[in-house]
Amino acid sequence: MTLLWLAALAGFLLCTFEQANSSAYDKIVTHSRIRARNEGPNVCALQQVIGTKKKYFSTCRHWYQGTICGKKATVLYECCPGYMRLEGVKGCPAVAPIDNMYATLGIVGATSTQKYSDQSGLREEIEGPGSYTIFAPDNDAWEMLDPEIRDALLSNVNVELLNALHYHMIDKRMMTKDLKNGLVLKSMYNDLPVLINHYSSGIVTVNCARLIQANQISTNGVVHVIDRVITAVGNTIEDFIDSEDDLSSLRAAAIASGLLESLGKEGHYTVFAPTNDAFEKLPRGVLERIMSDKVALEALLKFHILESVQCSEAITGGAVYETLEGNTIEIGCDGDSVTVNGVKMVKRKDIVTTNGVIHLIDEVLVPDSAKQVTELVSSKQSTFSDLISEVGLLESLQADGEFTLLAPMNSAFTEEVMSMDQRILKEMLMNHVLKVKITLNELYHGQRLETLGGQELRVFIYRTSVCIENSCMVRGSKEGRNGAIHVFRQLITPAEKSTFDMLRDDGRFSVFVTLLETAGLTDILSEQGEWTVFAPTDDAFKDLSEQEMRALKSDKNALKTILLYHMNIGVLIGDGIERDVTNLLNSVQGSRILVKSANDTLLVNGVKAKESDLMATNGVVHVVTSLLYPEDIPVGDEKLLRLLQKLIKTIQFKFVRGSTFKEIPLKFKTITTIKKVESVLPGIQRTLIEREPQLKFTQITSQSGGEQIEDEEALNKLIAKGQQFSKVTTTVIESEPKVTGGTEKMPKVVKVPTQRTRIPSRRQRATLVRKKIARKQ
Repeated sequence: MTLLWLAALAGFLLCTFEQANSSAYDKIVTHSRIRARNEGPNVCALQQVIGTKKKYFSTCRHWYQGTICGKKATVLYECCPGYMRLEGVKGCPAVAPIDNMYATLGIVGATSTQKYSDQSGLREEIEGPGSYTIFAPDNDAWEMLDPEIRDALLSNVNVELLNALHYHMIDKRMMTKDLKNGLVLKSMYNDLPVLINHYSSGIVTVNCARLIQANQISTNGVVHVIDRVITAVGNTIEDFIDSEDDLSSLRAAAIASGLLESLGKEGHYTVFAPTNDAFEKLPRGVLERIMSDKVALEALLKFHILESVQCSEAITGGAVYETLEGNTIEIGCDGDSVTVNGVKMVKRKDIVTTNGVIHLIDEVLVPDSAKQVTELVSSKQSTFSDLISEVGLLESLQADGEFTLLAPMNSAFTEEVMSMDQRILKEMLMNHVLKVKITLNELYHGQRLETLGGQELRVFIYRTSVCIENSCMVRGSKEGRNGAIHVFRQLITPAEKSTFDMLRDDGRFSVFVTLLETAGLTDILSEQGEWTVFAPTDDAFKDLSEQEMRALKSDKNALKTILLYHMNIGVLIGDGIERDVTNLLNSVQGSRILVKSANDTLLVNGVKAKESDLMATNGVVHVVTSLLYPEDIPVGDEKLLRLLQKLIKTIQFKFVRGSTFKEIPLKFKTITTIKKVESVLPGIQRTLIEREPQLKFTQITSQSGGEQIEDEEALNKLIAKGQQFSKVTTTVIESEPKVTGGTEKMPKVVKVPTQRTRIPSRRQRATLVRKKIARKQ
């Protein structure tokens, strides 16, 4: 067991090993040496992709997956760079001989490069004194070179071949630790640039050719073996796009967006360049819309550009990269093919320029930011999209303006919903479309959103969820050119009734409603506010006799204590709370309620909710099958104790003889904010009032008749008659009551008397005017 633990620890340390002053390449070689430690000294473990000659010093990820670019890889054990085997001795105990650069080419197996050095006259130079670095193509690299190019080089060895070899050389020694990512070196051929990229995976590339054997020291420099022959680089990305016939559509788009010129500046870019055929694949309407919209066009083009150089040889698995547009794409590989977002679309790769690399692709990548809001809908919301089109809402969403789609998943559209009358279905869908563009980060708790159908929806933010009315979001929010989309688990149902009206009109809660009326709690559940009510059905009281029901109602303070324990200030959507975690709520009574969501069921103090998230205009109702009681509050009456034990089986009651329930008052205050004051007549003002929670109204009442004035005409008639008026303010709950025990007094439900502001009659106004004139005289 100890050995297993030590092996696991060694594996962990291996994958987190850090060596000071060493490069990523050096670290990965060290890791490979440790992996092969059982094979003898100086042996490195490599992985070779089956069916190819490609070998890699493996990363932890590939080592444990056993694959590279999705292809199975076998493990090889070879001598680490610079070491050799001795016959009959385990491992690689010998050091490779150090000789001049020409001889070293033979030692590392780059015999073709050695031969061409001889033919071109380079041999004398690299056998003599100096300090050089040569990136030597291996034998396979020369074989893969285009035959026409190879023949051209060999037909003029003293000039063309010599120049090509000089381009592979630097006039100073550069070890892998010196080959920094993004480094540009001057070659020995006319100082033309050589681009170095050193990746965190340990892969090092030279003009996108991979170092396959590095750091072979010679007396006059160092030899690095690479997997392809590199060619001189002189053009920028802009130059290539400007001259390539197959990129004329991309060139036109880049010019129209003003982006082409920036691709001619210094930098380190990767451009996935769509060919003309790729643009032809786009639907004509989509292409025309994007080309005519400079913002969308710029976003589309920037979505094809990375601010880093990603050579194909450095891509050994999927990784996510941020584009210049701001969103990400996944770059991966499948065998020898480079993939973008999981799709094989790269038809030509590794076109190296002075400021980056270009890969030609046969599809246009369209980011969300360049799409219309209706184009953001995925296959998981296809039913919603189809119905939007079917009921005639699609044209409205494609017109000028911005929208937000609240798109339910396909599973939300049951047979009952699909069989709805077309008119009702359209109204329902209109309530899933907002008139403005609202992104996920712009939503906040308590926010009110107006739908295309004129309904007002409320936003509720929880630890791990964002909910609108009864439905909560799932991952998949997107932002498009003219709108945003948010994905929901179920259909959104706007509230229509207050909490009390909903309970009263639903026949399942007749006993609970009667108890609320007896306790005098109906008003607070009818007025504006935010309540969570755990409402027991009539079945919870079925075992009570009429006499026991009268006994329950007889002690008003006890009844109010029990009922207020079923209420919480604030709206708690059951679908919005974190799964398998207990949520602690403070009831209006003061004691805690334990709420938990498990296996798609809401548990309230361990009692299963029969139904949850019944939305009301001032809260939400969760249907429970049992009466609830605060376990920390003692019962002092034996009859009440037996009654409660008959109703509630899930808790252990505390009995303290003589303990009584005190009155629980609820505290109110008046909150009136004057938002706008209008002059109706000289000396008379009409005031727009806003009170918590977010209710706006204008109210002017006739003092003589007591009637409410609801329109401009009625107001003017009464003013003409010289009648008096007063503004009315209303009441809201100030704060939660604080309770430390069952016998402590709590605030009572009391309304503050109406405050009146008198507006003078015509006679009074005339008197005021006369007095004002007299003062001036």
